[in-house]
Amino acid sequence: MSNSTLNTISKSAKPTQFRWAIFATMFFLLAVNLMDRITLSIGMPYIKDEFHLSPTMQGLILSSFFWSYALLQVPGGWLLDRYGPRKVITGALFGWGFFQAIIGLASGGLSLILARIGLGAMEAPVSPSGAKLSSTWLTQSERGRGAVIMDSGSPLGVAIGGIIVAHLIVVLDSWRVTFVVVGLFTMVLGFFAWRILRDKPTQHPKVSQQEADYIAAGNVEGAVTDTPSVPTKGLGISWFTMIAIMLGRASWGMVYWGLLTWGPSYLAQAQGLQLASIGNSTFLIFVMGTAGCLFSGFFADYLVKRGVSHNVALKSLLSVSGLVGLGVLYALATVKNPNLAVGLLSVAAFFMMFGSLYWSFPAILAPKDRVGMVGGLMNMANSCAGILVPILVGVILQLTGSYESVLVYFAICAGCYTLGTLCINFNKLPVKNGQLSFQK
Repeated sequence: MSNSTLNTISKSAKPTQFRWAIFATMFFLLAVNLMDRITLSIGMPYIKDEFHLSPTMQGLILSSFFWSYALLQVPGGWLLDRYGPRKVITGALFGWGFFQAIIGLASGGLSLILARIGLGAMEAPVSPSGAKLSSTWLTQSERGRGAVIMDSGSPLGVAIGGIIVAHLIVVLDSWRVTFVVVGLFTMVLGFFAWRILRDKPTQHPKVSQQEADYIAAGNVEGAVTDTPSVPTKGLGISWFTMIAIMLGRASWGMVYWGLLTWGPSYLAQAQGLQLASIGNSTFLIFVMGTAGCLFSGFFADYLVKRGVSHNVALKSLLSVSGLVGLGVLYALATVKNPNLAVGLLSVAAFFMMFGSLYWSFPAILAPKDRVGMVGGLMNMANSCAGILVPILVGVILQLTGSYESVLVYFAICAGCYTLGTLCINFNKLPVKNGQLSFQK
């Protein structure tokens, strides 16, 4: 739909802006989602001593979350396409809050692994749900902002969650009670999500008809019909592009999840920081990540509104992200000063969080009835990185006894993230009678 049509609608009656409340809600839920994940990493210095865990075993425990999380990404995407985000997100909140709480009852490494597997299963559909909501709630020129508003909750959840969890452990004098408190809080949010979220703008009582019309006019598919008349066969995008997306996202995930799971231990063991300082440093690093995330989305939408294609805008921003990440992480391998290390990690977080733009890809590229599936496959690749990187880091540490090799490995992954991004074709392929008109 043309910009003139959008302008006519917006001038005839001032539409409400409730779509941004939906994405503010998703921002908050993603923040809690990542706070729940970082809890184990923050508590690991205590847990490893109580259970006498080796670095390799710590890596297995940190990795176990992603075993079920990755496996259920595609089924989770199917559930979103079939039942809608509202039901799926609400159920997920109750489920992951329960498993978070019972981690506090763990008796050893095996019980920690089982509880983390349950946590991963329940959190699996949450991130793809944002892509699904983006396809129905936002116009084409708003999806970059929608993706980063939602996903910026992740680094902010790590930032705030790191401080909250670290201080809760100190105040309560128990990592176990801390897990129970955080889990119960998450379950309460299930009621909050059910009350606020809806699958489509037309289903929400706080959305005016003008806002619903505005969204439809700015959404090419939505202006015609909510669902294709003929179900799409396959993914609705070429497999070449899907593989490139998965490669880029998996490589990005190696860096992100590697720093998330092992970052607190790196700051403690390699830089000599105490628990409270680790929480404060984690806050600074991931607040910078949040800033980078938001900057990239708003700037990408600005470029698109100025006439720059998604192909150029997104590839340019993401290439800068990967190349800066590569250089900073490689330089960090030789740094021995704690303040400089935290500063460099903050720079790396700012640029690497441009990768949140990946969550705009499913809504930009895929037909509406395949957004959940494409988002699920993309996040499965990211989750496979989450499975592998904690174990790989544990093995590298056990073999070398140093974080230098780990940081060089992260730098290589940042380079692969850049390469994968450059291979993505952002020129959306037309679908006729449920099939792509061209497959690369």
